[in-house]
Amino acid sequence: METKGLYIISQKNKTEGKGFEMSHIKRNLLSISVLILIILLSTAVVGATQHVISNSADWRDVYSTVLYANLQGLPNHFLTSTPHGPIVLYEIPSDREEIQIITSADRPYVVGYESLIRSKGYDTPEELIFDQANLELAKRLPEINKFIVIDDSYGYNAIAVAPFAAKGKYYVLFVDDRNIADVDDFLSTKSIEDIILYGHVDREVRTTLAKYNPEIINSESGSRFENNMMIVDKFSEIGSIKQVILTNGEFMEASMMTGKEPVVFIGKSNVPDEIQEYIKASDIEIGVLIGNELIGSATTIRRQLGISVFVKFARGARIPGGTINPVEDLDRFPMPSYQLSMSIVSIVYNEATQSLEVTYSNNVEIASYFKSTITIKNAQGETLAVVGDEDTIFIDGEETKTIVYPVDLSDAGEIDALSGEIYTIYGESKTSLENALRGTFQIEIITVMDDSEIDIIDLVYDKGKGGFIVTIENIGDVDVYVDVELVDLWINGEYITVSADDIEKIGVGEKKKIFIKIELEEEDLADSRNSEITVRGVYGERKHALVKVKEKEFELKTQKGLTWWYIPIIIIIILIFLFLLFRRRKRCKRCRTMNKRRATHCRKCGHPFNERYEKHHIHKKHKHHN
Repeated sequence: METKGLYIISQKNKTEGKGFEMSHIKRNLLSISVLILIILLSTAVVGATQHVISNSADWRDVYSTVLYANLQGLPNHFLTSTPHGPIVLYEIPSDREEIQIITSADRPYVVGYESLIRSKGYDTPEELIFDQANLELAKRLPEINKFIVIDDSYGYNAIAVAPFAAKGKYYVLFVDDRNIADVDDFLSTKSIEDIILYGHVDREVRTTLAKYNPEIINSESGSRFENNMMIVDKFSEIGSIKQVILTNGEFMEASMMTGKEPVVFIGKSNVPDEIQEYIKASDIEIGVLIGNELIGSATTIRRQLGISVFVKFARGARIPGGTINPVEDLDRFPMPSYQLSMSIVSIVYNEATQSLEVTYSNNVEIASYFKSTITIKNAQGETLAVVGDEDTIFIDGEETKTIVYPVDLSDAGEIDALSGEIYTIYGESKTSLENALRGTFQIEIITVMDDSEIDIIDLVYDKGKGGFIVTIENIGDVDVYVDVELVDLWINGEYITVSADDIEKIGVGEKKKIFIKIELEEEDLADSRNSEITVRGVYGERKHALVKVKEKEFELKTQKGLTWWYIPIIIIIILIFLFLLFRRRKRCKRCRTMNKRRATHCRKCGHPFNERYEKHHIHKKHKHHN
């Protein structure tokens, strides 16, 4: 048809003059160009990627590949093990002409996966091998100019932002102080529309990307639950949140990455109050729980909040078998996570102070916050008293801490067989108490007074040492053990509480300077939120039962201290001094022994150092010789 049309126009041009002929030639050339473009585009579409598979044991590669595919509207899968390689292919239609495989250079699940796919009847698989897929795949999305920046140390942050990223056409970049230069070089080539810094990121990242005027989503407490609620709010601006996915961010599953529903975090064994209040105030009607590990928390949500909860925990088997195929687990990829752990060391009732002393242990290196409710019962199971914490308590990593709960049991009768039912919720921040510790413990009865007393004298930040120096004085009549904490320091956009490395012993009437290592930059020191620092001293006569607490506020003051670059200067000065000292000492001309500068005779051979004597002696020897 196109040739005939051109032919007819050509015949007209012969009869209607040159000007008419030229105009029609131009039109014909335009038509030909459009036709060629259509043919090329059609060819490109036929040869374009139709399916994407991630072949990597690195979660960052898997996450990046799935998001890369979803941003292009492409179906995708990821491998979870080596045997999983051929199983996945049962889900991919054999007429998929272009399968793109994103393979890790050093951590592939299947080596030679492209040849395996070809052997299964797929004609044109293409394998791309990357050392780190995240930034490389970003470069293959020229139309994407919106980005979410997170630190890959926190896998749950990647899960939290995935639905919003897929829905809003954002690519997620994993950035820290090691690769910020490469990421900045990449971003400088883009026409940036929007950048979001989500969760905790390194100071270097925040500083470098400040020129793009990013939106920062990170709560003051650093709570992943609060951050999660903020990103769900942003999702509600571009999509519906009537149905949400419920998870805890410890694994990746395909439905979390599509952008159809946002992800809402729930705790492992407790639903934080902030999440419960958020769901109550939102439009959420349905929760889809991925996996059955969190069924207890999901049940709490259904009963207390009244929303419908469905559990997605399995799928039909993909390998052809008998008439009835068994079910298999969902394809889930584990994310990096850390496990908090607390336990009860002891629980005693002190008749002398009429108080319950409960000693908690943080069993891991990560600092935690906790809050307890304790029910005291007698031998007959009757409740005598209920005590607990009004506020959350900080406990540093691998630390034990004793909390004192005043309670008068003088009218309770026989107290030799008391028990305490403890319910403790704990988590990574004050508002993220997602874990629960339950137990019933026998209560030991003691009668111990604690006459220790301290005064918090001074606080100063030493820039040279990179930490605070707290001066504590023992003003009591007995030796005292002290643990020092600095409460809610504002550092790199978050409030944190830190404590000294060790419990210090201070003698009666003595003062001790206790060092707390924590690096503050100039912007932290200049921030008004650090203008006053709260120092908390936890102390007592017994090292493992610090039952007293004292707090005091200080205005922030600094000292330069001895910075590391002074050390070479001091060494040089010492060397020069020793050299000069060495030069000024007297060497005996007879036996070559070194002597003190003021010596008159050699300490070894007795040779005199008197210059006049030496000249006279030499002259006399010379005269005698002549």
